[in-house]
Parts: sequence; structure tokens; C-alpha cells
Amino acid sequence: MNVKPDFSKHGNKAETAPAFLSVWDIHAYYGESYIVQGVSFNVHEGEILALLGRNGAGKTTTLRSIARLANPQVNKGEIWLDHQPLHLMSSYQASMAGLGLVPEDRRIIAGLTVEENLQLAQIAPPIGWSLERLYELFPRLGERRKQEGVTLSGGEQQMLAIARALARDIKVLLLDEPYEGLAPVIVDEIEKTLRIVKEQGMTTIIVEQNAVRALQLADRAVILDTGSIVFDGTAAEVLENEQLRAEYLAI
Repeated sequence: MNVKPDFSKHGNKAETAPAFLSVWDIHAYYGESYIVQGVSFNVHEGEILALLGRNGAGKTTTLRSIARLANPQVNKGEIWLDHQPLHLMSSYQASMAGLGLVPEDRRIIAGLTVEENLQLAQIAPPIGWSLERLYELFPRLGERRKQEGVTLSGGEQQMLAIARALARDIKVLLLDEPYEGLAPVIVDEIEKTLRIVKEQGMTTIIVEQNAVRALQLADRAVILDTGSIVFDGTAAEVLENEQLRAEYLAI
């Protein structure tokens, strides 16, 4: 019998450790497909959590569940943000409560300039970073503020998507594959920006197929395999554990 090694010895502390964002035993479906199967973890205020796993492990589904999007359907479990029950909220209500999702497809609004995309995010409270502060963080966006957002390069569109999230007064930044399809030099730039954001105290969950880059940025890591957690610990532990990486991340 081929028994997989147990990398979960550190345990999942979602029920015991104080946390800013807590995910408790969530089960999520796309139609009849059972994707997220009893996932629980904590994210502490000001830290970056890397949510990792092979393709199809349930990473993006977990992120979408936290963001309370219409799909997937969460049939069981609780999600708490700063004592607020996100599991009882719609996606709009969760956004107003402080969640900022940067989806993989970025969803830049066609027909609007860079600045108009950012202004639209601030059309109603709660308002976050000022335009001046965002342009200081992303100088390229400042240079292209009058350019239509969808005509930017892929890396610049990713910067705009992150800036748009920060334009709201958010408590947790959710990043779905922020490095996808980007040149290494652009990944470097975005990583540097995310470190600056962290220094400002922003709590972040990053889903990323480029696991090594995500781990180098993150404080902690949760690894999923077929919809369940197989590791919950520090990012450094994953980087140092070749067996764990080979088993669940193929790196």
C-alpha cells in the first residue's frame, strides 16, 4: 500500500489561534462537483498567506468562496473577517466589509482610462488609498493615467487591478494568480509592490502557480490537494522541505 507522507503535523489552528480572517470547515461545489472539502485555516492580521497546490487542487475555488461570489456554492462552513460573518453575506456585502478580490482575468473595464477605472472604484465609500498614493506605488499607472485601461500591457493591467482593489478601504487583499503570464522582470516589480503593501499592514492571500515566488513573498502557506488541506505552516518550511514540494507542488 502506497501511503502518502503526512505533512500536516503542525495542525490546522483555525479553531484555536486568534485570527483576523478565519475559514472554518467550508465545503464548496460547482453544480454536482465537490471541489472544496472541509477546508479550515487562519490568516493573521498583516501577514501574507500563500494558498498553493497543483492545478485542480481547489485554490481558486477556495478564494472565490471567501469572496462570496455566486459560484461556487458554499453549502457548509463559516468565514469570519474581523468578527464579521462573511458566510452570511453576498459578494457585494463582503466587499463592503473589507474584502478586495483581484481576479485572474483582472476585469479591467473597457472604454475607461486608467484613472477612470480607479475613480470608479471610489465612487462610493469606503474609500482607500488616494490616487496620488496609488500612482506613487505604481509609477507606470501615473504615466499612463489617461490611457485606456485595456490597452495596457499584461503587467500594467495587473498593476491596475491591484491598485483598483487598494482604492477601496479593504482589510484583506485576495490575489488570484497575479504572476500568470508575466515576464520575470514584471513579476519582480509586482512582488516589490506587494512587499510595500505588506509594510502598510495589509493582510493578503495569494493563489499562485509559481509556488516558489509566492513562498518567497509569503509568511505562511496552506497547501491543498484534491480539495483538502495537506499542509498548514510557514512558507520557510515548504521551501526547505523537498519531499513536500515534490509531493504536492511538483517543484
